[in-house]
Amino acid sequence: MPQDRTAPGLGWLGVAGDAHQTGLALGRRGAAAVAAHLRRHPLWSQVNAPCHSARVAAMAAATQARFPRIWAEIAGLAEGLGLPLMQVFAWNCRGDLLASVPDGCTTVLLPGPEPVLAHNEDGLPCLRDACFIAEIRPEDAPALHAFCYPGSIPGHTFAFTAAGLVQTVNNLRLTGIAPGIPRMVMGRAVLGCASLAEALDLLRDAPSGGFHFGLMQRGDPRILSVEFGGGGCSVQEITRPALHANHALHLPGGLRAQIVTASSRDRQERGAALLARGADPLTILRDDGGAGLPIRRDAPDDPDEENTLATAVIRLAGPQIDWSIHDRAAGPARHRGTA
Repeated sequence: MPQDRTAPGLGWLGVAGDAHQTGLALGRRGAAAVAAHLRRHPLWSQVNAPCHSARVAAMAAATQARFPRIWAEIAGLAEGLGLPLMQVFAWNCRGDLLASVPDGCTTVLLPGPEPVLAHNEDGLPCLRDACFIAEIRPEDAPALHAFCYPGSIPGHTFAFTAAGLVQTVNNLRLTGIAPGIPRMVMGRAVLGCASLAEALDLLRDAPSGGFHFGLMQRGDPRILSVEFGGGGCSVQEITRPALHANHALHLPGGLRAQIVTASSRDRQERGAALLARGADPLTILRDDGGAGLPIRRDAPDDPDEENTLATAVIRLAGPQIDWSIHDRAAGPARHRGTA
């Protein structure tokens, strides 16, 4: 259980009910931060520009048809935020509409008898201490814990579910694609899956913007590295310690056409070097050394406008998931527990 749900820092929200009720609670929790920060940010105006309206409408129709429960959650989110539905939906399409958005992140993937996915969630610095862990108990899907940004649905950060599924998500800045369904909707759909096989079936048909997923499941010894976008999907089983710093490493379409920022390149190289030295996941994700831009990101002038807002270490330990979530560069976990 979380150590302290009320102290300043990464918060906690318990949610139960149907999809609309879930979205409503998420929206109410994030409304103040969205009003204070996101609606004033240029990115909000960019994704809601008239030039995107036809694509947003098409993705909305596709989401309603294929994922009605997720559409209901987004509708509840908009109601809780007190904002027009299509504006909130467009915000949840930001990585599909724009090739480069401030959603970075770094994931460490450690196979072995007790496999580990560890993850830095990097986002807009203005949202530090406005984000929260949502403990969601849906009526018709596995319960889950997920890192949530104000104004966004779960499924594009890090999460784990009562079905034993663990998900970490990194942005891929793919270019030249025409998404049919938002990548964040695909990520949310994965959290409703009962198995890795079901999740992979879903992602192999993902006409969306680009994401990298680290996936594992309680009772299964594998860690999977999944890159998808634009209808393509590449799955690799991780057999040795690895790191992913939000650019495509094995998706053919991504290798042909993507944006690799200096931060992404530097984090990939520094992380590989630390892995080669045998550093543990938390040490790697808190590292601020190296010749280039750091893995742990706290600079107010970060070139991608991203700071590390949380670090999760999630381990499959026999029949349970051991997890800890850190919201500072040093010190103990903010939240920890087993599932």
